[in-house]
Amino acid sequence: MIDREVADSLPRKNGELVFEAPWEGRAFGMAVVTHAKGVYQWGDFRDRLVERVSEGSTHYYRDWLNALEAVLLARGAIEPDELEARVKEYKELRRDPVF
Repeated sequence: MIDREVADSLPRKNGELVFEAPWEGRAFGMAVVTHAKGVYQWGDFRDRLVERVSEGSTHYYRDWLNALEAVLLARGAIEPDELEARVKEYKELRRDPVF
């Protein structure tokens, strides 16, 4: 399901994925599920993620989320205004930030 190279590079501790905040796990899960449902090719997501990480970013899951947003927008899976509305809902705590 996940490209082996990406899976091997994910932050881990004792073999388990490490998330500093609940939203990171959610972003990870959304990327995996939308790929599994055929919304996009994993290589497209991977390329966008690698591009962001190679630009010198220091926050892996923020890059992960940005790559997910970019690939979903590019594939037409979500419209820019819909994405903006969802982001606003989370920022204003109108959506559960944990689940």
